[in-house]
Amino acid sequence: MTASTTPTARGDVRRPERSGVSGRVPWVLVVPAVIGMAFLVLPLAGLLVRAPWSTLTQRLAEPQVLEALRLSLVTATAATAVCLLLGVPLAWLLARVAFPGRRLVRALVTVPLVLPPVVGGVALLLVLGRRGLIGQWLDSAFGVTLPFTTTGVVIAEAFVAMPFLVISVEGALRAADQRFEEAAATLGASRWTVFRRVTLPLIAPGVVAGAVLCWARALGEFGATITFAGNFPGRTQTMPLAVYLALETEPEAAIVLSLVLLAVSVIILACLRDRWVNSP
Repeated sequence: MTASTTPTARGDVRRPERSGVSGRVPWVLVVPAVIGMAFLVLPLAGLLVRAPWSTLTQRLAEPQVLEALRLSLVTATAATAVCLLLGVPLAWLLARVAFPGRRLVRALVTVPLVLPPVVGGVALLLVLGRRGLIGQWLDSAFGVTLPFTTTGVVIAEAFVAMPFLVISVEGALRAADQRFEEAAATLGASRWTVFRRVTLPLIAPGVVAGAVLCWARALGEFGATITFAGNFPGRTQTMPLAVYLALETEPEAAIVLSLVLLAVSVIILACLRDRWVNSP
């Protein structure tokens, strides 16, 4: 049975609007889609099923868990602050200034996204270690040692997380209407005033989204942290490192820590659902 056409006032024929794809469901696509969904959801469901719910509160109150959680929150927040301080100007430079080698710089900025975190940790050691290119100078001139310290954790997390912020802010800058900035400059505002009073409010959603992603990535960082900062309780042992250590000695504690990280991930996704999940 075919849909009928409707004549208009001028005698033209209006075709019916289609709200979606008609026809039978293509099982050749549905079956692997369901398998893929199960592949992603079942491990998380298994984590919830095997969680020690009866002793969850008690385990969360254990000193080593609280210390790892505190250190993770502090270092992830500090790393996000570093990324905001350095990443927003870098994103502005990539989006608004045409200079030779800009594509190469953009590619280098995004390298940590695909670089194995352990390799990133090794690279940080070669540069900021006691015998590194910069680290040996910091050690001899100022007595500053970065590896295997809490500051080293912040540096490692910022290194792997900053690309998320830069990409988000650069995209927001490219999408922003520059006419407002031009109008402010025409009225006599300085470049810094234009950036602070016009540009930043325009790209605020992109900055917030990038900062949230940056914070979440820093919170879950493992490879670069354990390579560059080590795994010392109370000093460099963040929650991912505590999960790895507890998995060998006390699996239930590892499950509890994993649940906390899972809850953080769900909260992050809920905060960003209007930006990605519900986007057309």
